Amino acid sequence: MNDFVCKFLLDDLDIRGSVVRLGPAWQKILAGRDYAAPVSAMLGEMCAITSVIAASLKQPARLTFQLSGHGPVSLMVIDCTESLNLRAYARAEALPQEATTLGSLLGDGRLLMSLDEVGARQPYQSYVPIEGDSITALFEHYLAQSEQQPARLVLCSDAQQTSGLFLQKLPNADRKDADGWNRITQLASTVKPAELAGLDPETLLSRLFAEETVRVFEPRTVTHDFPPDREKIATMLRSLGQAQLEEVLAEHGVVDIHDDLSNHSYRFTPEEVRALFDAGKPTLH
Repeated sequence: MNDFVCKFLLDDLDIRGSVVRLGPAWQKILAGRDYAAPVSAMLGEMCAITSVIAASLKQPARLTFQLSGHGPVSLMVIDCTESLNLRAYARAEALPQEATTLGSLLGDGRLLMSLDEVGARQPYQSYVPIEGDSITALFEHYLAQSEQQPARLVLCSDAQQTSGLFLQKLPNADRKDADGWNRITQLASTVKPAELAGLDPETLLSRLFAEETVRVFEPRTVTHDFPPDREKIATMLRSLGQAQLEEVLAEHGVVDIHDDLSNHSYRFTPEEVRALFDAGKPTLH
């Protein structure tokens, strides 16, 4: 298993969790992007927790997180469909040497969550101020506020793989075991990056929580499968109008479009641009 989210439940304690690991899918997201290591690590951690939350949604929906700020990293967008098809990108300038934490990378900013449920007229959105100095701290705060239940995260990411362990305390946990949440989070804090990156979920969880009953569910596969869609871009260009595109052609000679999220580039020559509009005209016989 290379790209997955695997949910589990500590039945006797009323604590749930997930193990997430992204390898090939994460490498595809990074392909051709020259991110500095701190930016790549932060984006990888965002991909991991977005996958976990998307896999836990009760209704089919597309989940999007957007981090924006006024630091050297001005924007991060992570988008995950109900089938766990994931994409992401970051907009970043050259980093100062000391820029390694969330605050130094993002500056003052906010987190926007957008949930586009199947059949809904418009997405549900909520804004969260940046709390904490890491992606882990940010999402522990976000989940505690949004779901009214404490959560713990352990995340690690590099250019080859991003992985994580997620825990959430459920409403009856204290009644089942008053010390259960404290005990489990203490055990989770001992997990090593090599264990998150290399052990299968059953082995990892049995080692961490050897004295507990852990029910492990079937893993769900995470993908990054967004092939080029030239017709979608053509439709977008038509919506801009021919006059605006002619101005671009006059200045640059071609129309170049880069889809940041899916990481594809498109080029339209003057003839191709004009054909977009000629196609809608009646044919003369």
